Amino acid sequence: MVRHGGRGGWHGRVLGAALGVTAVAAAASVWTAQADQTGDGRARAGSSASPSAQGGAQAAGADTAAKVSVTIAHASDHGARGVNITIDDGPDPVWTPQVLQVLRDNGVKATFCMVGPQAKAHPDLVRAVVAAGHRLCDHTVSHDTAMDHKSQAYQSQQILDAERMITEASGGVRPMYYRAPGGAFTPYSRSLAASHGMRPLGWNVDSKDFERPGAAAMVATVKREISNGPTVLFHDAGGDRSQTVTALREVLPWLKQQGYSFGFPVR
Repeated sequence: MVRHGGRGGWHGRVLGAALGVTAVAAAASVWTAQADQTGDGRARAGSSASPSAQGGAQAAGADTAAKVSVTIAHASDHGARGVNITIDDGPDPVWTPQVLQVLRDNGVKATFCMVGPQAKAHPDLVRAVVAAGHRLCDHTVSHDTAMDHKSQAYQSQQILDAERMITEASGGVRPMYYRAPGGAFTPYSRSLAASHGMRPLGWNVDSKDFERPGAAAMVATVKREISNGPTVLFHDAGGDRSQTVTALREVLPWLKQQGYSFGFPVR
């Protein structure tokens, strides 16, 4: 199983080489009767959630009376023809404004999964995201794709410190979702996030933009895989994101032409 983001670029500079992966969780989706989680937070159609995955979330040590579901969200609040655009790893002073402009030009709202120190360094961008009507998502402090192998204390620090940084940078607007780096969810991290009002957030379509395969390849990936489900993954940080900006300019109008509308992940 390969997690998005790889081992180079921004993630590599911050964290070094990423380790292996394990993560379990499941979420219902209006696009699939039942969805089974792969290790990287994507939904796999055709099977139901295991009892152990559901039950494990209740043993997390956080408040079990979670404000939102502990299962990983994939569905759109716009229903079966809704699409959730999600933007990871920022904000970035070069690329986030360009992504915001493309979204504005197309009348699209998105969910921005922010890394805590990036948010702290660029509060003006966090507030611009909020002011434009987009939603915030906690993407941890260090973007450690091996955090599912770390202690609960470490996971807690990564999630809650990032939540605080993002909330402070936004002027008091809290993240509504939590996306584990590379999909490295654990029952504990899902339950902890949910107890703080942040729905764990997966994805159905990985544009592969982190690998910079070319804008045409990214667009082709989204067109080919959008039938897998509504939540699409892009990035606005981690290096040159010019291909992402170009791909968004093409794929957003195409999705509209196919009869899709743009919403947010279910909570």
